[in-house]
Amino acid sequence: MKRRAFAKTAGAAAGIGAFPFLQIRAAKRKRFVVGDRSYELEEGWSKVDHATTPLKDCHEMVCLPSGELVLLTNEPKNNVIIFDTAGRLVTKWTLSMAGAHGLSLGGLGNKPTLWITDTRGRIVEVTLEGEILREMPSAAACGAYRADQPYRPTETCLGPDGSAYVIDGYGSQFILKFSAEGAFQKKFGGKSTQPKNQGRFMQAHGIALDTRGKTPLLVCTGRIRNEFTWFTMDGEYVRSVYLPGAFVSRPVIIGEELWSGVCFGFLPNDYRMWQGRGFVLGLDRYDRPMAALGAQPLHCDGEGVLQSPLMKADDGPFTNVHDVCADKQGNLYACQWNSGKTPPFKLHLV
Repeated sequence: MKRRAFAKTAGAAAGIGAFPFLQIRAAKRKRFVVGDRSYELEEGWSKVDHATTPLKDCHEMVCLPSGELVLLTNEPKNNVIIFDTAGRLVTKWTLSMAGAHGLSLGGLGNKPTLWITDTRGRIVEVTLEGEILREMPSAAACGAYRADQPYRPTETCLGPDGSAYVIDGYGSQFILKFSAEGAFQKKFGGKSTQPKNQGRFMQAHGIALDTRGKTPLLVCTGRIRNEFTWFTMDGEYVRSVYLPGAFVSRPVIIGEELWSGVCFGFLPNDYRMWQGRGFVLGLDRYDRPMAALGAQPLHCDGEGVLQSPLMKADDGPFTNVHDVCADKQGNLYACQWNSGKTPPFKLHLV
């Protein structure tokens, strides 16, 4: 698939007939093949002087309608860094958040806003210049939690009607729904490691609006359960996809595909949760494994079911991938947690 075609469909070609291409592999850690398209890795994409614009954990990225890229870092000196697609600095600013973790787009049309979620319990909507427009109440203040229940939110996303959904991935594992005006309405989800308890989480890390079907849904990640889980906009459980070995971060909808950074992984014959074993995971429009960039080859049958029982990182370039972002040209960006303050990598669509 050529660049222009991919940019128009954003990956919609990964359907039933694409499964003969599911042997995904990296060539010398620099080129990744996904079906009939390829990505070239650029490790030194950021042209910013990170001595004067320091990074800590590069948590998440979004692409603005203008085409510029916003990076969220928990470095209190500059939480937000905005790049052009060549990696040059556009601007930077900070809210002095040491727990800045979740970054989502809001606003309308040519006036986008940013929703920033701090794991210390603070959620704000801000302008692209960092002006705070509003702040969400804590889970205890709005009546969602008792005062003794832990609340460490990791992500916020907006529904089609402007409702806000906050996922408490490092706290009590609930999703809190707020009206467009900011009033608490309900919570759903909760904590469980048991597969039979569908719609529950262990480290409910990320949440996004999935508009690929006829009816929009919420898609959430359960990192330690190696799962993506879907709910209706009112919090009713729909389905889950289990991906053994993929300790996924947040779900990212790119055209007809679902992508996620995998932050942790397995070692050979050791199925515990290890740092330094991350990769980039892609699912097709039917939510079947399609790509594992920086991992061992995927082997799927004609129905897209994994034949190799576990996903494992190879000796690729990634360590702890925390998020994936796509620009308007179809290039991908991977940013990383706890990876030596490494700037995001760019994966050029070629």
